[in-house]
Amino acid sequence: MPDEQPLAGGNVSSGVVRVGDTVRRPAGPWTPAVHALLSYLRSAGFEGAPEPLGIDDQGREVLSFIPGTVAWGAGFELLQPAASLTRAARLIRDFHDAVTEFVPPADAQWQVNVPADRFEIIAHHDLAPWNLVVGERWAFIDWDMAAPGSRLWDLAWAVLGFIPLSANPQFQPPDADERLRTFVDAYGLDDEEQRRRLAGLLAPRARSMYQFLADRAAEGIQPWLTLWHQGHGDAWRRDANYLESHFARWQVALLS
Repeated sequence: MPDEQPLAGGNVSSGVVRVGDTVRRPAGPWTPAVHALLSYLRSAGFEGAPEPLGIDDQGREVLSFIPGTVAWGAGFELLQPAASLTRAARLIRDFHDAVTEFVPPADAQWQVNVPADRFEIIAHHDLAPWNLVVGERWAFIDWDMAAPGSRLWDLAWAVLGFIPLSANPQFQPPDADERLRTFVDAYGLDDEEQRRRLAGLLAPRARSMYQFLADRAAEGIQPWLTLWHQGHGDAWRRDANYLESHFARWQVALLS
């Protein structure tokens, strides 16, 4: 199409374009199930996701374009205020509440990159600042990795990105403990045992990403092989070790 505008950003954006008020993305075996999920969320009143609009004549999935700024690409300033952090956490809770009654199609296929701890809901699996569009309405994009998972597994990944919790000093906010507590409070995780479980999932969630990249790199699969050589695997390994060594700190922050 002559008016296609390539959309850059993220680690996996090849072939993603904007056409008018729509986004066109490469489809896969998981696309029908993802579109069923997005249609259900829309019918359930959840507005924090794009609307599925079918498949175009080139075999690409078509989604509504959501205007705004990607939170991570804005240098993270958009999520520094506590009010913004709170809004992101509540959007995640709204999604988890809305998806609870979703029944996947009988022939649903999902793109499972990182197996979850257990199957409780169809989780997003990449709720992070790089997938949050901040505008007149806030919405998460890139639903192609939606798959069976759990609320806490989804939330643990969000915590790593939104606080953020990282071994890299560049991404270590001085008020990480307070931000963690604010985020989980806003999500509404009120049960003490669930908070303990969440603290225990932070390091395993980071290590699962390291293992995913290691496995894909060993198989020579792109773009993961390139990301591995760029040091993403080592970064996730360091993050996992950092999270493990500070486990008591996260637990205190969540339970205090």
